[in-house]
Amino acid sequence: MRTRARAIHRPGVMNKTEAAYGFYLSDRQAKGHIREFKFEAVKLILGNRCSYTPDFMVVCNDGTLEFHEVKGFWRDDARVKIKAAADKFPFVFVAVQKTKTGWNVEIIQEGESK
Repeated sequence: MRTRARAIHRPGVMNKTEAAYGFYLSDRQAKGHIREFKFEAVKLILGNRCSYTPDFMVVCNDGTLEFHEVKGFWRDDARVKIKAAADKFPFVFVAVQKTKTGWNVEIIQEGESK
């Protein structure tokens, strides 16, 4: 089994998958489905020397905050962080994966990391 090389992440710079999802969110905003969204707007502290910066903060029309993490491929460490964040913070966390036909969206619920 081949492992995928990790791309170097530059804070504040979207990769291709994140940029495509940004266009998707922009379309949803233009159609009135969401109020607004921001890229890497929030850094959540999970523990001692451990933080998590979600890809997108999405503000729904009712004011609900959602944090969307966008991946072309999900690694175990990314799943652990988003689940830990869902356990610690009272927000909606959304795991998004690009597919050939669109986006696979999964809501991460509190308690899933146990």
